[in-house]
Amino acid sequence: MGLDHISTSKPVHGKSILLVADPHLPVPPPYYGGIERIVHLLAEGLVERGWAVTLACHPQSSGRAKLLAHLCDQPGPRGRVINTWQLLKHLARNRYDLIHSFAHYDLTTPLWLLPQKQIQSFQAPPDRNAFAKRVRLLPKRALWFTTCGYHMVKDFETIAPTRAIHNGVTIEQFDFQEHVAADAPLVFLGRIEPIKGTHSAIQIAKATGRRLIIAGNRSESPEIDRYFKEQIEPQLSDQITYIGPVDDVRKNRLLGQAAALLMPIEWDEPFGIVMTEALACGTPVIGTARGALPEIVRDGITGRCCHHVDEMIDAVIHLGNLSRCACREDAASKFSSSVIVDQYEAYYATILSA
Repeated sequence: MGLDHISTSKPVHGKSILLVADPHLPVPPPYYGGIERIVHLLAEGLVERGWAVTLACHPQSSGRAKLLAHLCDQPGPRGRVINTWQLLKHLARNRYDLIHSFAHYDLTTPLWLLPQKQIQSFQAPPDRNAFAKRVRLLPKRALWFTTCGYHMVKDFETIAPTRAIHNGVTIEQFDFQEHVAADAPLVFLGRIEPIKGTHSAIQIAKATGRRLIIAGNRSESPEIDRYFKEQIEPQLSDQITYIGPVDDVRKNRLLGQAAALLMPIEWDEPFGIVMTEALACGTPVIGTARGALPEIVRDGITGRCCHHVDEMIDAVIHLGNLSRCACREDAASKFSSSVIVDQYEAYYATILSA
């Protein structure tokens, strides 16, 4: 297949849908915000295909969908009550063929009482006890789920019909770099916290003699940010640098000029959009074989799925065995916006015909 995916799904034109995003970040987000990027990708794709799309979202959101601004963008129970009540009033006056929520289920589970067909998408496993209470108390009249990885389906399919649909990337926003400099740096791009493995990325860079550029958000939690101050900051040098959060333009440049993206995660990463963004630039991914990483990376071709740091060090030493062209091909054929919108439309068609 070539680098550009051609849609082959059968669009469900003339249908209306309410997409619901969390109220805390704009859609699309200026910096960090993986879920908001997917909501924007989907909303724009559906509008392009003839859907009447209304998007409940942060007041500073933008796009071609009709926007319904959440009344409160602050976290906490009071904000959830305000925004849920707003949605219920809106749905009392407006009818949609589908309601599709990417928001936290606390915001939208009261909507499950309504007879309209609804999808709840999960970008991470919920707290099992809290979610179980919601499921027991609320009737599931017309409810379907999606997860962002196959590894999560088993957690939901006993409750409601569940389909895994990967997250994707607007591939046109990323420039393919078939070749990089011999001394190109490694990149770590993500939240700076222990489960993301920033400390392991530093270990890999030092062991291989490579430069490492660390980019991403520091935690607002003083307890978690202590990790940056105690384990990351003391190791910064000419070889190991931290540049903070990056916008889409800087991200494209950073990933495209990298020898590899490091993902030495210490948890079951639900997806990890940054991996698809790296692949879109032609940059291989070296990471821990947990969560969705083995679903995204073709081991030995577009990256390496490793089980410990020593394997990642060896993978960096042998980066020449990986194919930057295959990285871009996979991004286009598996994770491009058209592919992801195709998959959601196919699921919508199944639900609407049920």
